[in-house]
Amino acid sequence: MGLTLALNTARASLLANSNQIAVSARNVAGANDPGYSRKIATLVAGSTGGATVTITRAGDPALYARTLNASSDAARGDALLTGLTKLAQTVGDTDDPTAPAARLTTFQAALQAAANQPDNAQLARDAVESAKALAGSLSQAADAIHAARAEADAGIAASVSRINDLLVRFDAANRAVTKTTALGGDATDALDDRDRILTALSQEIGVHAVAREGGDMALYTDGGVTLFERGPRAVTFSATSVFAAGTVGGGVRIDGVPVTGATSPMPLNSGRIAGLVALRDGAAVQYEAQLDALAGGLIDAFAESDAVGLDSGPRAGLFTAGGSGILPPAAGRTGLAASISVNAAVDPARGGSVALLRSGGMNGSDYADPAAGGDAAYAGRLRGLLTALTAARPVDPALGLGTSAGLPDLATSSAGWLEAQRKDASTEASYQKTLLTRANEALSNVAGVNGDDETALALQLERSYSASAKLISVVNDLLKTLLDAVR
Repeated sequence: MGLTLALNTARASLLANSNQIAVSARNVAGANDPGYSRKIATLVAGSTGGATVTITRAGDPALYARTLNASSDAARGDALLTGLTKLAQTVGDTDDPTAPAARLTTFQAALQAAANQPDNAQLARDAVESAKALAGSLSQAADAIHAARAEADAGIAASVSRINDLLVRFDAANRAVTKTTALGGDATDALDDRDRILTALSQEIGVHAVAREGGDMALYTDGGVTLFERGPRAVTFSATSVFAAGTVGGGVRIDGVPVTGATSPMPLNSGRIAGLVALRDGAAVQYEAQLDALAGGLIDAFAESDAVGLDSGPRAGLFTAGGSGILPPAAGRTGLAASISVNAAVDPARGGSVALLRSGGMNGSDYADPAAGGDAAYAGRLRGLLTALTAARPVDPALGLGTSAGLPDLATSSAGWLEAQRKDASTEASYQKTLLTRANEALSNVAGVNGDDETALALQLERSYSASAKLISVVNDLLKTLLDAVR
């Protein structure tokens, strides 16, 4: 009985060591996989004196949850920064001679030169050409904003598609975990697969994971909407193919509940979708509203008044809204940056006369400056236009540019506002990336594989394996000796 017990104990030890060595080999193979968690083979003593091996994962649920949050925050910051950087590079740099602020400065200088020599037709032509370039830069800026919003909208659609795909994969991985757990098998690899999917999901949308009995898991957005519970919830979005001034982009819905937009009861706070929505419906819209205010100010500053007979009211002068002589109402100025143009009556390229810049009358003789007459040296109207250009005018506080400003200051402030937004987004994105890096490092220290530790463990297991094999050999020799003695 003694030799039999020793033999059984050695065999059990040999089997346990073999399982432990196999787990160590798995750890070494997964050392370079960031989604792999170190496996721990624990010996559990049996009632008959043997031992079984139970395999668990190294990890820290609280730290992993913090890593998911950091991943979502970093993805939001990166998406917003990317969009703002594109806008800033295209239309927001005051040093760029094609930017609206620089074009306005050039136009102001050209208008001043024309006022200094009102009888010089070439200087008047230069002022008109500068006005055309200014109107064109505003239109190009508006087009760039619309393109940025369309790109963000397409990014939202792509992100929603990825989320639905990841939820389907998460469902399969979750079922594998619960099934293996119920059968008492090793579910550690299935848990790793599920965590990889969850990490990828956190980059698209802010997600909160709740572990439940039997290895099951439920997912909720950072706003509280159910994303996965016993099965994936449908995430829907209606993309907008073309954006124009005033276009309202579609909202993202999860199981019918809106999670983006002003009417959302539980909005998303992080993830790539949140960053794209913040750009599409926030910063880009506000910047376009600033450009619309600048365009409206130009149209108002250069408007003409009826100087003869019954006053027919002011009409658009040098700058018009899409060629119309009607002044845009104060409450309906959306899209002016995209539609502003120079009056055809003063544009030589369209048969106009640059002399009307000095004398007025772009809307007919009744709108001409009576003091101008036929005096080619008259500069009163041009100086009046310069004064109107720089005069302080009310500014909507919602634009974030103060409550009043002259048009040059308004243009500069708008460009400065966009650069400030980009800088703040850059600082925040850098901070979130650093936070994510630190969280990943901390999680790796807890759950990752250390090659030196695994090598030391493998050597220890090999010695234990050799000792068990040696014991079996000794028992075998003793049994052989006993049988020989019996014979």
